[in-house]
Amino acid sequence: MRGLTSAVFLATFFVYVECDNWQEWWTYDGISGPAYWGLMNPQWNMCSRGRRQSPVNVEPDKLLFDPYLRHIHIDKQKVSGMLHNTGQSLVFRVDKDTKQHVNISGGPLAYRYQFEEIYIHYGMENQQGSEHHIQGYSFTAEIQFYGFNKDLYHNMSEALHKSQGIVAISLMVQVGDTPNGELRLITTVFNKVTYKGASTPVKHISLRAMLPDTEHFMTYEGSTTHPGCWETTVWIILNKPIYITKHELYQLRKLMQGSADAPKAPLGNNARPVQPLHQRTIRTNINFKNAEVNNCPSMHKEMYYKANKWPQNIKDHNPFHSLHSFPIG
Repeated sequence: MRGLTSAVFLATFFVYVECDNWQEWWTYDGISGPAYWGLMNPQWNMCSRGRRQSPVNVEPDKLLFDPYLRHIHIDKQKVSGMLHNTGQSLVFRVDKDTKQHVNISGGPLAYRYQFEEIYIHYGMENQQGSEHHIQGYSFTAEIQFYGFNKDLYHNMSEALHKSQGIVAISLMVQVGDTPNGELRLITTVFNKVTYKGASTPVKHISLRAMLPDTEHFMTYEGSTTHPGCWETTVWIILNKPIYITKHELYQLRKLMQGSADAPKAPLGNNARPVQPLHQRTIRTNINFKNAEVNNCPSMHKEMYYKANKWPQNIKDHNPFHSLHSFPIG
């Protein structure tokens, strides 16, 4: 009887959501969480049925070196936009009337992509927060740049449903004493987007300046990590973190899912669980053999790579203080 009651409740909930604005109802936990995204809206069925889903766990010893991967190019132009607390995530969107667009090309991309959005995923504890994992470990946060294929499509909405439509660049974020100067343009206005529905302008931000100092990356074919999980996304995961200070992280963790009258839970812990890789290959431009010979920073398992393996008695230990790329250990 108890199981039947739960089933009826779920059915009633999803019928209600479908009749209402379902974009407002999905969350990262409970009966509207990731396990149910594919049931909430027929257009989101890839969230439960797709086999090329994101995020994934990157296993360094299974990466495939691809000598044909080029360097990634991101235009120098600065853009302005609005930072939104959507109730699910913190999202920056470029102003619609922007005339100086930022193009992304190179790397695994056969086309030019126009930058449109930044998504910020983070945890309420330092040991979790990123959507992508490295060797089973999670970073404090993950910043994702989304762009659409401007050579083939007119806008993000169209490209989401089309082959090679979207690019997503992933920056892992680690706690450190040296903050990212460009990221500060966003972190300084966190207090203006405390509650769901709040927005604030962010002016003259440079994506290129926010990137870590690395030419190395990993790439695979995947999906958006929010509904409807469209499998049209080329992912690029950079092989070096950027840094956020403890104070900035404290301000970020004060953001809430609800309104000022009903703040609900904190906005954090807004990461979709890692998805099965199935038969996909994750490629990289890191040449492990050259790295061994020249002792260059790499992802070789004996040199680097344990993201956030925190000592139990030192929560704020920074495993990256002397590293030039993700530690692998």
